[in-house]
Amino acid sequence: MTGRSYLSEFEQLVLLSVLRLGDRAHGGEIRRHLDEVANRPVAVATVYVALARLEERGLVRSWMSEPTPVRGGKAKKFYALEPQGVEALGEAKAVWERMWSGLGSAPDSRRT
Repeated sequence: MTGRSYLSEFEQLVLLSVLRLGDRAHGGEIRRHLDEVANRPVAVATVYVALARLEERGLVRSWMSEPTPVRGGKAKKFYALEPQGVEALGEAKAVWERMWSGLGSAPDSRRT
């Protein structure tokens, strides 16, 4: 990633959800995934704000689906990671791995 552009924890979770959901990654499905897998219940508006920010930074791209009768003729906005998003996730993972290295599997409350 050119320059340093750190991801917040929530941004990391959103990017990971987009990656895991693949071609099903739209706002409502991402929100559901965050709730079920990450145990992070959030409003769908919060997800869309994060996605807009990530798209502005070039980490995800979006496109509109074809309108469907199920949604009353409305289209869905889908998301996918850009190569910079994959790179940003890799860097964030590497940082966490370096920070946890040598500490074992669980935090020790006696260490401060």
